[in-house]
Amino acid sequence: MGIGIGIGFTGWPFGEPDPEAFWSAVDLAEDLAIDSLWLSDRVVSETLSLEPVVALSCVAARTRKMKFGTSVMALPLRNPTVLAKELATLDFLSGGRLLLAVGLGRDDDTELQACGIHRSERAGRTEEMVHLLRALWSGNGVSFKGKYYRLEDVSIKPKPAQADPPIWVGGRSGPAFRRTARLADGWLASQMLPAEVETAIARIRKHAADYGRRIDDDHFGVLFNYCFAKDSEEAARLARPYALRNRTDVDFAETSALGTPQDIADAIQRFIDAGASKFVARPACPPEAVHEQLRRLGTEVIPRFV
Repeated sequence: MGIGIGIGFTGWPFGEPDPEAFWSAVDLAEDLAIDSLWLSDRVVSETLSLEPVVALSCVAARTRKMKFGTSVMALPLRNPTVLAKELATLDFLSGGRLLLAVGLGRDDDTELQACGIHRSERAGRTEEMVHLLRALWSGNGVSFKGKYYRLEDVSIKPKPAQADPPIWVGGRSGPAFRRTARLADGWLASQMLPAEVETAIARIRKHAADYGRRIDDDHFGVLFNYCFAKDSEEAARLARPYALRNRTDVDFAETSALGTPQDIADAIQRFIDAGASKFVARPACPPEAVHEQLRRLGTEVIPRFV
């Protein structure tokens, strides 16, 4: 099982809206041999948030080694044929470096209404789109008749450079576990305790067996906040205003990696012991510290695992 540790940006963690801040982070990640760079998906947002397909296309042109992905892409907000073409083009031009994690999108009626989608349609659209992406990437003359999408003799080219681009599903709910088991190649967790990750992986494996499928042991990932400081308490204080926090039942520090390099390595090891092997580390720190936090991740923690 190979360990891969990438960097993830939710929104715009760099403070002032200067594109050079993003590009310097991309260049640093490439130089540090960070495994991958991941962007979140916010179509409607009052704060700066990059559109992932466009932004990752730019990242692909600027880099040569680093992979890149979505954490996660809200499939229901997009047209499946257009998205299949966009992602195939991106994978083709980048030499097969695309990583795709997908989900239902935020539980946000404003965003759903802005994209012409009803909340009740999210799961059905997502599942039909997973089928369509795979069909359009692998074949020609695709015909499909679903509840939400209909295609008749449709082909797209180029095909992706990867023969069968993996599609991972994100989510912490029971339906997300079953959706992963039934449709996906992998699973990406966010803001979960190691014990919860271990339980979820066991459930996904059982569901997959029930469907006559198997999820590769190497295809379980975790997204977590991280922050370096002199100790975990100081790191939690620094990270709290900037951390991704959409759970109220546990403190964000319990699902994060905070403190010294050893503290952060220990937190990652706990997720590895729970069964995960792929990681998206999200800097939770003041904007002026993002690049230094990234440098420390790449020089003081990642070499311990790869």
